[in-house]
Amino acid sequence: MKVAVIVFPGSNCDHDLYTAFKKMLRVNTDFVWHKQTDLTEYDIIALPGGFSYGDYLRSGAIARFSPVMKEVVARAKKGVEIIGICNGFQILTESGLLPGALMKNNSQKFVCKTVNLMVENTGTPFTHLCRDGDTLAIPIAHGEGNYFCDQVTLERLKENNQIVFRYCSGTGVITGEANPNGSIENIAGIINKDGNILGMMPHPERRCETILGNDDGLKVLASMISNFTEN
Repeated sequence: MKVAVIVFPGSNCDHDLYTAFKKMLRVNTDFVWHKQTDLTEYDIIALPGGFSYGDYLRSGAIARFSPVMKEVVARAKKGVEIIGICNGFQILTESGLLPGALMKNNSQKFVCKTVNLMVENTGTPFTHLCRDGDTLAIPIAHGEGNYFCDQVTLERLKENNQIVFRYCSGTGVITGEANPNGSIENIAGIINKDGNILGMMPHPERRCETILGNDDGLKVLASMISNFTEN
């Protein structure tokens, strides 16, 4: 199998994600420049965090028009596993691959810290190595991580079990105090209805070695590898 880590002008978490797949999980992984238009050789596509195009207009708004995104959309329709982390999540919503939008944090400040995530759905390609009730300690680093959608979309997300992660306390309780950015109903990550695309604001690639604090992030990335090899 082969993983593509898409690199946009302004990406700055691409090397973290590459290292997680290549070094930690020992998967054949390539950096793919945003001008590339053929991703047919890749089984997993990863959109990293950063500040694509300097976050001009709004986060992800310009990156969605990069040549590579037309191919990302095409591969998504074929069921390829796609993960968008932080800025990658923003790009996925801007391109219409995921519903909703990421707005400025309600504090109007950039937030960089470790948060706790409740795994709401363990039946996805991205979380099947987790157990019901698991909480993950994963860092965030964003200024526009406030997830929002209208009420109809929110109800659909709930009905289809598309909410994958919620911000929670260290004991796994969903509280307002645990919400770092004002996201509606503490949402930290969602999947599309077909289940092959995940967008999440926290950075699992930054928690893949115990020397960095813990390896909770491996549960997400390793789930992707395991799901592909098992299917």
